[in-house]
Amino acid sequence: MPKGLDPTGVILADKPAGPSSFSIVARVRSRTGAKTGHAGTLDPFATGLLILLSGRATSLQDRFMKLDKRYVTEVDLRGRTATGDPEGEVLDEHEPPADAELERALAGLRGEVELSIPAASAVKIQGERAYRLHRQGVVVEMPTRVMRVHELELVSYTDGIARLDLLVGSGTYVRALADALGGHCAMLRRVEIGPFRVEEADELRVLPLEEALPRLAEIR
Repeated sequence: MPKGLDPTGVILADKPAGPSSFSIVARVRSRTGAKTGHAGTLDPFATGLLILLSGRATSLQDRFMKLDKRYVTEVDLRGRTATGDPEGEVLDEHEPPADAELERALAGLRGEVELSIPAASAVKIQGERAYRLHRQGVVVEMPTRVMRVHELELVSYTDGIARLDLLVGSGTYVRALADALGGHCAMLRRVEIGPFRVEEADELRVLPLEEALPRLAEIR
């Protein structure tokens, strides 16, 4: 088999907080020696499931990228930040909403919603990644995107921190949803991508395509 195409398959990783998704990809590539890609990244502060594609599976990236994703997040509703996460500059601080006000706000975010893409994102603005412009202090008007929120449930709400469980479509930024609620993501963990769960994560295991692809068909 040509160099870089073995092993071929899907690798599920549980990313910790801190390292970038690309560093996880590089670590796996270094160990296997195979061409390795991803099917959607996580911000450095976030944790949870990454789907890595190895060898010939990299040609199927679009198919995996389109899968719905489930997250658990804690949104700090006492203030907004420039990046929508705990690493950004604090833009404002305020009293958190009352329970009934929060429920109304959540109702308005279910379904299809058009929101601004966060400044610290990988979207390209005039050929440059938005997060690079943000780090340079360049202020740009971020484009909006229609995001799909299939499920959005309030798990708990204490001292201005709302814990949410949500299922969203591809291309949805949870940080944008947090910002729309008047807060920022204090914690974000991806627990599912399509039929794959974070509990299955094992960087040392390569799931063969003949095992992974039928699982995609099951969710249609």
